[in-house]
Amino acid sequence: MPELAHTTPNEADKALYLAVLRAGRVSLREVMEQDAAATARLLELRLLVHSEVNGWVVAVNPRAAGLQLSADLRGRAAGLLARADRAASGMDALAESYDSARRRSDPAARITHLTSLEQIQQRLLAVEAEYREEGLAAQPGERPPEYLDDHARMRQALARGVTASVLYQPVARWTPHTAAYAAEATGWGVRFRVLDEPFARMMIFDRRVAIISTATANVTAAFIEDPAVVEHLVRLFLRDWERAVRVPWFDQVGRELPEVLRRVGELLAAGLTQKAVASRLGLSERTVAAHIARLRERYDAETLFQLGWLMRDGGRHA
Repeated sequence: MPELAHTTPNEADKALYLAVLRAGRVSLREVMEQDAAATARLLELRLLVHSEVNGWVVAVNPRAAGLQLSADLRGRAAGLLARADRAASGMDALAESYDSARRRSDPAARITHLTSLEQIQQRLLAVEAEYREEGLAAQPGERPPEYLDDHARMRQALARGVTASVLYQPVARWTPHTAAYAAEATGWGVRFRVLDEPFARMMIFDRRVAIISTATANVTAAFIEDPAVVEHLVRLFLRDWERAVRVPWFDQVGRELPEVLRRVGELLAAGLTQKAVASRLGLSERTVAAHIARLRERYDAETLFQLGWLMRDGGRHA
């Protein structure tokens, strides 16, 4: 099927079409003599039809011509989409071979070692700007205050739908700035747990990129993109996460629950469903679900029923 050069008639095309329409039928030779270019366009648009038997050209109902042209264009579009799908899938086997060859020839290509704080920060910022689903972080020992001051990056990630899980050691509970940060970030939707065991420092983004320290002073780092290694590190993190415990960070720092969380908890305790809570407070169900997740983290509740039970009388039974 040849490509269509035009999809709408111009003024010259319209004038010639009207002339043929008034005449009823005209020989192709006469129409070509009037305007060969317009004749070609009108034939292409199916506004004129040529009979090869007697040589006449007649005007066609524009509605019928438009419907036929639209059907042709849709058919072409469907064909192009199918070709686009085949073009992508047709490269899969070659892409797998390429990846396999790359791993065999240069297994270190997916592990980048950086030895300056500036380089590490630049690469970390680039990774953080790209992840969209999940962030896992194991942060043993004390957290310097300057590492907890930049709230914007975490809040931007949460705003685009990222879930964040952070593992601390018990020292975090008794370090005022860390406990205050954890209480505040829990209100945003970050999940924290504390594990009273040694574990390695690492960050994992979308289960695609892992970052580990390669020196005890945390001045060098390895950025790992090898799927097998990243998967192994994810398993280590999840194993530690399951053994870790939740901490009531709001109580830890002597803060009350934010008002919106308190209202959500009260309504759940009154027996309302998540959808009903959203309707009552004028919030989206997604927002209410995020608030419920924060309350479950706060009260160590496994189910909505358990959470509602714990939050009766404002949570004083928890």
